[in-house]
Amino acid sequence: MDEKVIKLFSEKNLVFIATVMKDGAPQVSPVWANYEDGYVLINTAEGRIKHKNILRDPRVAVSVVSKDNPLDMVTIRGTVEQLIPDYEYKHANKLTQQYMGRDHYPFKRDDEKRIILKIKPVKVFVLPELKMCE
Repeated sequence: MDEKVIKLFSEKNLVFIATVMKDGAPQVSPVWANYEDGYVLINTAEGRIKHKNILRDPRVAVSVVSKDNPLDMVTIRGTVEQLIPDYEYKHANKLTQQYMGRDHYPFKRDDEKRIILKIKPVKVFVLPELKMCE
C-alpha cells in the first residue's frame, strides 16, 4: 500500500465511511479508523445505521483527509469482509490512543457492543502531493 495511505490512517485524521441505504441512497459517517495488514479497520457499535447497511450490502467507500492539509487525501472503495467483535474495547482503546492520546475509550456505554468493520480495499485513489496556497 502507498506510504501516504498508511501515514494518513496512522494520524489523528477523521475518516469518512459511505454505505448504501436500503433505498440505494448514500449514507456517510465520520469515524475513527486505522490501517493494518492490508485492511482499513473501522470501529463502530452494533445496530448503528452503517452496521445495518453493511449487513445488507458490504460495499463501502472510505475517505481520509489530513487535518493539516485538506488537499492531502485518499479515497478507497472496498468491501467489508468481516465484522469482528470488539466487546473488550481493545481496538476502540487503540484508536482512542491514536486520536485522543488516552488509554481508554471514554464514550463506553453499558448497552453498547463495539465491532470492527474489516474493509478490503478494491480501488485506492491517492491524490498527488498538493499544498494549499499561503
